[in-house]
Amino acid sequence: MIIEVVLVGHLEVNCYVLAAKEGLRAIIIDPGGEDRKIKKVLDRHQLKPGIVVNTHGHIDHIGCDDKFGAPVYIHTDDAALLKDAGLNMSEFLNIPFTVNSKINTLQDKDKIELDGVELEVIHVPGHTPGGIALLLKAPKDKILFSGDSLFCRSIGRTDFPGADGGLLIQGIKEKLFILPDDTVVYPGHGPSSTIGEEKRENPFLA
Repeated sequence: MIIEVVLVGHLEVNCYVLAAKEGLRAIIIDPGGEDRKIKKVLDRHQLKPGIVVNTHGHIDHIGCDDKFGAPVYIHTDDAALLKDAGLNMSEFLNIPFTVNSKINTLQDKDKIELDGVELEVIHVPGHTPGGIALLLKAPKDKILFSGDSLFCRSIGRTDFPGADGGLLIQGIKEKLFILPDDTVVYPGHGPSSTIGEEKRENPFLA
């Protein structure tokens, strides 16, 4: 199993490259910038871009969606952000951007499957209406890509338009904290953690 994190963009987003083994198609999670860095990882493992998955629709997570010639997947409630520079906040940063790739929408509990890798979609709204986490089911388990919902000792910002802090905390507690304590959490920004550590030590979720 290949899981590589690539730190991209000015806001230091964790982009993840997933594949069952070398030579297959890859799932690229949140390619927010610096597509050359991501492509170097693909090349090193002889991977072809298979699909792009956005955990949510903010510019720092979608900025290179069009660079891989692959379809883009995002939750239904955030699909509009890919086509609206105001909603995805790129307009605010004076770099208006919209996605031109084919967009496929996801719902809670959907399965994403590609060349031996299976992810389950967990809808965790609050940072954005369509924010999701992705639970790895195969070829390994107990790995969660939490996007900007749950961070190491923190949670996603809730001061943006469309955000809801109460809803985010509820979603984390009801949908993520039911996972085994030894589930590794790979967030959208910052270092990794585990579900158990965040239950015990995250000050936002005490």
